[in-house]
Amino acid sequence: MSTHPLKLGSRLLFAAASFAVLAACGGGEPAKPAEPAVVAKAYDDAAWPVTAVADPTTLGFTAEGLAALDARMAKSVADGDVAGMVYILGKGGEIAAFNAHGIQSGDPKTGTPMTKDSMFRIYSMSKPITGVAMMQLFEQGKWALEDPVSKHVPELAGLQVLTWKDGKPVMKDGKPVLAAASHEPTMKELMSHTAGFGYGLSGDDPVNTAFRDTAVLASANLEEMIGKIKNIPLIYDPGSRWYYSAAVDIQGYIVQKLSGQKFGEYLKQHIFTPLGMNDTSFFVTEANVPRFADVYHWDKDKSALVKNEDRPDRPGFTDPNRLESGGGGLVSTTHDYARFAQMFLNKGTLGGNTVIKPETVELMRTNHIGELRLYSDGTTANPGLPGVGFGLDFAVYEDSSVTGQPYGAGTHYWGGAAGTWFWIDPKNDLFFVGMIQSMGGARPEGMNFRNDSAALVYGALATATPAAPADAAPATTPNP
Repeated sequence: MSTHPLKLGSRLLFAAASFAVLAACGGGEPAKPAEPAVVAKAYDDAAWPVTAVADPTTLGFTAEGLAALDARMAKSVADGDVAGMVYILGKGGEIAAFNAHGIQSGDPKTGTPMTKDSMFRIYSMSKPITGVAMMQLFEQGKWALEDPVSKHVPELAGLQVLTWKDGKPVMKDGKPVLAAASHEPTMKELMSHTAGFGYGLSGDDPVNTAFRDTAVLASANLEEMIGKIKNIPLIYDPGSRWYYSAAVDIQGYIVQKLSGQKFGEYLKQHIFTPLGMNDTSFFVTEANVPRFADVYHWDKDKSALVKNEDRPDRPGFTDPNRLESGGGGLVSTTHDYARFAQMFLNKGTLGGNTVIKPETVELMRTNHIGELRLYSDGTTANPGLPGVGFGLDFAVYEDSSVTGQPYGAGTHYWGGAAGTWFWIDPKNDLFFVGMIQSMGGARPEGMNFRNDSAALVYGALATATPAAPADAAPATTPNP
């Protein structure tokens, strides 16, 4: 059967075109889909963050809301709540606000101005960093959550526990009556402040008194610290109470022991350098002293802020031989801690460097204390707050609808003794870091930095994801 010339020509042209395409793809094989282009993120640059984006409204914030946030921060300085402050707000891998106000050091009114690269004592904001170091070793199989602490620190085996009656420790002949623990404290309990160790920060019971009398937190090194703790009983039976403790300092010793590296060297190699946290350390170098913020307190007699003097009972922050305290010894900057926070939002990775796995991030920000209650947020008393649990080395908002706070469910947070605070909200893909240096007395009616900043941040965010209610409402009875 003959074929019409026009149809034949069309077929020949189609065949020729098809052959050309196949030839271009190489050997007649079908073309492979193009690989999606890798879009560089701002935080891939180690210098990030430097400043806020030009138009923060592109991140979902209102200009008026961010202006109100900054005005309130500036007012806290003007009112004398603090001498100075730096704060940073990030969302979606970008920076919505990064500002400094007030005085960094010297006279609280006329001293050196605060800058965005000022350095701060972050105290208990060291704890989540130590937790990341612990979890790196966890990923390597060097310890397990249900391991007894004594498996890794044999000196702490067989610790006895205070006995209590009517809310007071039982004493006999001037000495505490001790009992056997129900079980050896576990590593999970150690990382969730339920292992039963004391701290010495407060309390007149025999355990906290012993921590102060033996100067546990002023030890020359981690080995000396463990040598003191092994002689002090537990304050509560393991697993029975959430009790803020020296547990994270013990973790620093465990990191040092399991890694074979000095704790500070381990942190530098495995966390600070990969994350670009180049100003975070256990001491301030001579070159960085001009950037180091002073600590102040409100003197009620003078009705004014007064600069604190360094403690004479332990090495200062410029001494490289000071105790490498995993619970409260680090100095850092707003820049560095912002990078640490962004790493958590990225589920363990920043700038191409993975420091912990995504599943490890989830494990850290999962409540591990059941219905027990916290009494601190690392900065202030916060007793028995329902809807808040504790993960591995920081607290977690499980059900923000119960707390009355605006954070998204799963927000994890902590603070430091000199007032520094942070939170990381994966639901809304945002973080906030606030840096101040205030210790020893606050101005009456002064700003509640954590609560007020959160209200202003979420008030400025029109697209906030509300907290998802927990499956079961937690008990509301606070710990005794």
